[in-house]
Amino acid sequence: MKATWNGAVLAESDDIVTVEGNAYFPRTSIDCSYFQESPTHTVCPWKGTASYYSVVVNGHENRDAAWYYPDPKPAAEEIRGRIAFWKGVKVTP
Repeated sequence: MKATWNGAVLAESDDIVTVEGNAYFPRTSIDCSYFQESPTHTVCPWKGTASYYSVVVNGHENRDAAWYYPDPKPAAEEIRGRIAFWKGVKVTP
């Protein structure tokens, strides 16, 4: 699978975990040069607290376009160390 936005490949991997229709990529598969920490956090009752990254490509920012669970609850342990995308990031096979 491949995650792209604004002409850049953000992540690429065959090791994908799908949860609630979202493809979670291994952290090791992302191109860190496109990611900036965000102060945004949200809470999922069964996965835990999510943290976010904004994606910046060619001077354009896609705020909070990637999220991850740094310390997921036991029911979501399979997504530990993984990142998912939204907000126009295309995830394709």
